[in-house]
Amino acid sequence: MAKEYSVDTQRLFLEMMLQDSESYVRVQNIFNPENFDRTLQPAAKFIQEHTDKHKTLPDKKQIEAVTKVKLESIDDINTGHYDWFLEEFEGFTRRQELERAILKSADMLEKGNYGPVEKIVKDAVQISLTKDMGIDYFEDPKARLTSLKDKNGQVSTGWTNLDKPLYGGFNKGELQIFAGGSGSGKSLFMQNLAVNWTQTGLSGVYITLELSEELCAMRIDSMMTNTAAKEIFKDIDNVEMKVKLVAKKAGALQIKYMPAQSTVNDIRSYVKELEIKHKIKPDFLCVDYLDLLMPITAKVSPNDLFIKDKYVSEELRNLSKELDIVFVTASQLNRSAVEEVEFDHSHIAGGLSKVNTADNVFGIFTSRAMRERGRYQIQLMKTRSSSGVGSKVDLEFNLESLRIADLPPELQDQRAPVMTDKQDSKLQANLENTQVTEVDQPKITAEVQSSKLKSLLADLKT
Repeated sequence: MAKEYSVDTQRLFLEMMLQDSESYVRVQNIFNPENFDRTLQPAAKFIQEHTDKHKTLPDKKQIEAVTKVKLESIDDINTGHYDWFLEEFEGFTRRQELERAILKSADMLEKGNYGPVEKIVKDAVQISLTKDMGIDYFEDPKARLTSLKDKNGQVSTGWTNLDKPLYGGFNKGELQIFAGGSGSGKSLFMQNLAVNWTQTGLSGVYITLELSEELCAMRIDSMMTNTAAKEIFKDIDNVEMKVKLVAKKAGALQIKYMPAQSTVNDIRSYVKELEIKHKIKPDFLCVDYLDLLMPITAKVSPNDLFIKDKYVSEELRNLSKELDIVFVTASQLNRSAVEEVEFDHSHIAGGLSKVNTADNVFGIFTSRAMRERGRYQIQLMKTRSSSGVGSKVDLEFNLESLRIADLPPELQDQRAPVMTDKQDSKLQANLENTQVTEVDQPKITAEVQSSKLKSLLADLKT
């Protein structure tokens, strides 16, 4: 049964605040005159307005003169009474705010306005006083650092070369964004991450908003079993056997297609359903990709990228904290970034709204031509928990199995030049007088022509 707060109890709250100004200061952030009985609302409103204006509480005579509400002094009040006051006032405020939120939500639902309902109710439930006084920096440094390490639940990316500038990997409750142009291999990279983590025993979810579940799964078949993608259908029985062998030591992996313009609520509901029906609590979540989601907290046009992506990225980060998981997504680069060899925040579609929200942002430099030469390159554009911003990490790519791995030590000093497909065409022109095998040459030419065609088509559309 819900606790009732009588008019006398509410009156006592106001009297205790006036008795000790510190009490009002401690509850000021949740103090709302509308929560009080209508007979006390004038006094509560006067207290709030007077304190905001004059930075001091009014006396009881002032309140009575202006509002006709008489408040009494309290005798023999002690620390225990104030502890009771803080606990009860918090409960009272939460109950009142929740009751009004439910009434407001019911009216919205009746009118078909579903968007803000969740936020209104959640804000009411989350009302609380600041009771945590923070960290005493000098008290116990070892315990403090150990606690941080355990709390973060840091997870290795699976690539030592990428872990190093990240001081060990990704932390749970944080949002990671991989930005790349069309065809840069954003999906391939996140699928490789999912394979890395699954093979170490972690469980996770791969949400695809573009590719089908079957295509994603087939790519992962290739990565998981080290089988050439073109050979998958030729030897299905062998692939099946390898997958079943991996499954014995691997974590769970769910691949789920959601239509473009889905929301974070759709993702949350799916994850919760997964926990209930299949008893799978994910350690990681990959969403492919952020730009295709729509916000739940505001009605905006899909074309208003800055506003849309601001809300979506904030909602994704909140979800990562709520679920306490490693959260990875991707984002598209602007066309202006196609010719660049260095990325900055302006190159990301939607701009700073996503960058400001994310904990780590990475640029994928890899072109198709680079992947054909067996290279993947990642640039750290932003990181909250390390000093690795600006550093670049070279990785090895197997074109057959689609698998990304650490670059062998002997090749790490032989950094592959960073080139887009268009820049690669310039290189091709310089190579015309050199010996090129009959096998290699058609691949490069086809890539160049494809790039030129896509560029022309893109220009025609603008």
